Amino acid sequence: MKPRKLLFASLCVGMLLLRPPLALTQTAGEAQGLNNPDANQRAKAAREVAKSSDPSSIETLAKLLNDSSPKVRREAVLGLSSIRSSQVIDPLIAATRDQDEKVRSLAIEGLAGYYTGEGPRAGLVGIWQKTWQRARRRFVEENLRVDPGVPVDDKVVAALVAALNDIALIGPAREAAGALGILLAQKAVPDLVKAAYSPNVALAVEALNALGKIQDRCVGPQLVNLLDSQSKDVKRQAAVTVGILKAQEAVAKLQAMYENSPDRATRARALEGLAYLGNPASVPIFHRALWSSEDELRIYGAEGLGRAGQTSALDDLAKAVLADKNAEARLAIDFAITSLGKIDHLSDLVAELDSRLRGDAAQAYLVELARQPGFLPRLYPFLDSEREGVRRGLCTVLMYAGDKSSIAHLEKLSQDKNTDVATEALRALRAVRLRAG
Repeated sequence: MKPRKLLFASLCVGMLLLRPPLALTQTAGEAQGLNNPDANQRAKAAREVAKSSDPSSIETLAKLLNDSSPKVRREAVLGLSSIRSSQVIDPLIAATRDQDEKVRSLAIEGLAGYYTGEGPRAGLVGIWQKTWQRARRRFVEENLRVDPGVPVDDKVVAALVAALNDIALIGPAREAAGALGILLAQKAVPDLVKAAYSPNVALAVEALNALGKIQDRCVGPQLVNLLDSQSKDVKRQAAVTVGILKAQEAVAKLQAMYENSPDRATRARALEGLAYLGNPASVPIFHRALWSSEDELRIYGAEGLGRAGQTSALDDLAKAVLADKNAEARLAIDFAITSLGKIDHLSDLVAELDSRLRGDAAQAYLVELARQPGFLPRLYPFLDSEREGVRRGLCTVLMYAGDKSSIAHLEKLSQDKNTDVATEALRALRAVRLRAG
């Protein structure tokens, strides 16, 4: 190397050696920002610390939960929620007791997100409520919930129950109800039943929604009185929830609501509840609804006939599936026909797993069918479908309804060339193995 170039290289190396490491420079800058008397600057510094999503920042972020500014505490919660480490649980639990409503709500979301992978984002508190509204009728098997068999720490449930019961901050109480449903928190059921009778309509509706997800059928009868609520919103959600919980005591009231209510939305929710119950006493109502001019009522009429178990309905259903122009109604009729033991329409039902518009509905129907004794083997041939959306959707179905016979099929799909399919197969394998013992 020429002397001039050698000298230049030596100077460069010397400058690099004299320069402080980049990480230390950033740490010093962050420390200065976190001690800034201006709350906005401290919040900005906290945001920079959180950007790394590095477990090494947990201690710093946890200390920021004691900052006098709620802006800083919010950034700290967002940062903690972005870190996939069990060490964030205790700081987030502490933040559920914060006196700032937004901080508390974000912490509640963060705790739920630790188990679901769907943590909070700035300006997006209540994410599960928005998701539920987009897929209202299919919330029982929606993806925004803890995977089957995933254990949730008792202290997390206890913290969420405490937030649920602290109605001084009603917003976080509603968020806590939603989180308890997402985490399938069985121990919270008594508190959620109490919340379902809250004078705050939004809290009562969220509690009913959560109870529908947890599906403890023992509490169904305790909710029947809410069908007489003065709140239309509570009455409507109660109609759906008692149906999901198979509270047969509700049949007479739901039938009266459907037949006599002047409110269209209330009638629809009453019929939805009846459809979930599938009581043979409601079959005449289902038959009439099957030929309604309203798409939604035809859907519930078909579902109700499928669950009522009377094969005499097959002729009407076969005519209806040919005549109906609405794709979701046809899907419901396919479900009903298949549920009554005729599998001619099963391939149409499975194909809809690949639909962006109706995939969630098809998934919910197939989960329900797969729980019928002897039905699972009928699904396995479709696991070889050329359509990736079908293979992925069936993995999700098996996650909720598969048994020991599903394991070999899922192991094969865990090696699928499509990474989304392989990932979903691995999720399903974990759940099925836990369930199978």
